[in-house]
Amino acid sequence: MESVHDTLRDDALGSLADDALMTSGHVNLLALPGIPDIHPGDDLAAILIESLRRRDMTLREGDILVIAHKVISKAEGRVVALADITPSAEAETLAKQVNKDPRKVEAILGESTRVVRAVKRPEQDEGTLIAEHRLGFICANAAVDESNVGAEETIILLPQDPDASAGRLCERLEAAFGVPLGIVVTDTFGRPWRMGLVNVAIGLARVPARIDMVGERDAFGRVLSVTMPALADELAAASGLVMGKSDKTPVVLFRGIDWQPCDSSANELIRPQQEDLFR
Repeated sequence: MESVHDTLRDDALGSLADDALMTSGHVNLLALPGIPDIHPGDDLAAILIESLRRRDMTLREGDILVIAHKVISKAEGRVVALADITPSAEAETLAKQVNKDPRKVEAILGESTRVVRAVKRPEQDEGTLIAEHRLGFICANAAVDESNVGAEETIILLPQDPDASAGRLCERLEAAFGVPLGIVVTDTFGRPWRMGLVNVAIGLARVPARIDMVGERDAFGRVLSVTMPALADELAAASGLVMGKSDKTPVVLFRGIDWQPCDSSANELIRPQQEDLFR
């Protein structure tokens, strides 16, 4: 029996499909339902295209799809069984320090260029390794994760090259729907000096990482000197409003965003070392 939630969601899909809510100053975002569990070797682009068409949805020029990296990582085979990992001496030492499985620590080290800090508070059962990922992001456990993997004693890693993954998906979707689109690939990060987690952009296709507003004027005529909104991170964070951790909705469609396609990379969001005041 269809629930009220399902009915409302389908009504929203219909409204979004025919642009019923598209008015100036409005942005629509909708988590796409019906995406199946993804497994290594799956054709993720074909699955997304089929999912959209099954709902009679057509992507429009300027639409942006924000996608949780895990479905991409799974399709690309970035899933590792802990039984296949042999921990090094360094991993064993760090594992004791933070009370982690040394095999997981070995995976973290394999994805990292350096460990920034290893910490375990007294009230914690398992501590955290803050690491600089090989892609340049500084995050907990080098983004090595066990949630939503779909198997016990298994971990999932970031895509080898999230920008390239986003680019391939974008090309397939653009070819299928015949319009220019954008892709943002996300992961969930903690933040220094602030509690809670938010989605951030780790891979981009076409979507600007940042919008340079330097030289423009604010509402009172004052010239902006340093304003540079991180558009990709704003989209990623907003996707978390409808991308539930337990809802199996890893893709969010944004419509109504004012943006201009460009060659972009999530690396543009990483602060250069010479500008890092906290290193």
